[in-house]
Amino acid sequence: MRQIDLDSTEFFSRNGYLRLAAFHSPARLAALRQRLLAETSRLSRAEGVARTLRKLPVFQQIGKLSSAIAAQDAHEVLVTPELIAQITRLAGRAPSGIQRTQLLLSPARQGDWTLQGLNWHVDIAAKQRNHLPGIQAFFLIDDVAPHGGATLALAGSQRLIPEQANAPSPLREALRMRENPEARLRELGVSIIEMCGRAGDVFLMDMRVLHTPSVNASKQVRLMATCRCLFNS
Repeated sequence: MRQIDLDSTEFFSRNGYLRLAAFHSPARLAALRQRLLAETSRLSRAEGVARTLRKLPVFQQIGKLSSAIAAQDAHEVLVTPELIAQITRLAGRAPSGIQRTQLLLSPARQGDWTLQGLNWHVDIAAKQRNHLPGIQAFFLIDDVAPHGGATLALAGSQRLIPEQANAPSPLREALRMRENPEARLRELGVSIIEMCGRAGDVFLMDMRVLHTPSVNASKQVRLMATCRCLFNS
């Protein structure tokens, strides 16, 4: 297991995310992965469920599929004492609250991958500009290929929070650009990170970072999960 060091802490502070490659072993994830694959396969063969999913907008399909599968043990499998220790080292203090893990499942072949029309958001607003409200963990339960539905994060966006909540955001203006938004984002000192990788990888994200679901253009169901660790002000 990789330990959080000073360089990692500085990287997280600057970029708002950190990848912990191979944090969980394949053996630890095997039973959960197999059960989720079996359940998603069963639902894909159930004509009523499959028809309902196809009628939904792409990103609503994630919520519908994820809520249709019960995995009560996912939290215990994924959110280990070792993970909480890593988060505590990264934040410099222990979380005051840990929410239950939620599945993030995307059907295969949702359409062409795109940066247009995505739902960029933050899950919790910072009460103070320099206050870290929480760290969100994203778990890869199976391999997730590029353009395979991984969560996207706007690395460095936590440093560009407007002073006033209703102030215009240059980041959101850049994200609405139809041609080459990434070039404009680079000018602002931020970049789009795709949380793809191998089963067992964990991404830790500053909860002030803008992020979004993405289209799963691959032939494989996207198996991820997330958990939010919150800090008192």
